[in-house]
Amino acid sequence: MPHTWLQISDEVRAALSDAQPIVALESTLITHGLPWPTNLETAQKAEAAVRIGGAVPATIAVIAGQPCVGLTPNQLAELAEAKQIAKASRRDLGAVVAQGRSAGTTVSATMALAWAAGIRVFATGGIGGAHRETNPTQPLDISSDLTELSRTPVLVVCAGAKSILDLPQTLELLETFGVPVLGYRTHELPTFYVRGGGGPVSCRVETAAEAAAVFAAHVQMGGKGAILAQPLESEVAVPADEFESAMFQAENEAEAAGISGPQSTPFLLSRLADLTVGRTLVANQALILANARLAAETAKELISQRRF
Repeated sequence: MPHTWLQISDEVRAALSDAQPIVALESTLITHGLPWPTNLETAQKAEAAVRIGGAVPATIAVIAGQPCVGLTPNQLAELAEAKQIAKASRRDLGAVVAQGRSAGTTVSATMALAWAAGIRVFATGGIGGAHRETNPTQPLDISSDLTELSRTPVLVVCAGAKSILDLPQTLELLETFGVPVLGYRTHELPTFYVRGGGGPVSCRVETAAEAAAVFAAHVQMGGKGAILAQPLESEVAVPADEFESAMFQAENEAEAAGISGPQSTPFLLSRLADLTVGRTLVANQALILANARLAAETAKELISQRRF
């Protein structure tokens, strides 16, 4: 039974009641990750991809202090054009709700709200993790996505971890937290815009059915969250050397401007889009849609296998 403090759309509520496959979608890609109008277009296409895959999309956000699971077309459009909207991680949910604010939800917040609603599969672009240590005098910057994965039994379908991160450290933390990293037809962790290079995954799976079975077994034995990582198609992936060159410049600019913490990722993503002449933007949109399709297929398998 979903919590009474959640606002769940009629479509999502009916799907929960009928044990239909549902895929949660996050909203910071709309509010902070992509520019207008690409953000709205991508959100609409992601929902359509979930529907084509045979599942019900449930985009999640906080609207005027109300955690919402399943947004209307008008709510999507308002989020896409909103200015100075909050970016809420798991830590921030209580504050934005109590203060009646609207917010895009990050991976950690979306996971928490999806689980509260009874949704087990979530599609996003890439997870957060341990940021690169460019200045040893600054505190470590480690995303709450990792701790949420360690305590919330939701399968996160993504293109691995964001390329801007310290990927070996991120994988090490996931291992420490007991979070399986399933590589979809790959032995190597995809790195968002770049196809590989993130280090070895803990398990390779060849099909959505296999991914669903592994995740279900993990949860049945007391495990929590897991990652299903799908590489970006080679024709839209950014070459590793091109990305690293752009990343080096973007990081230097961020340090010079004193940008850190929650502002770091949006700044770096924006600068990378500029420095690669839009290639990262095209890659970002492509991987979001591909992950939505795979998530729908996996959610269907969890239902058909009667795993949950």
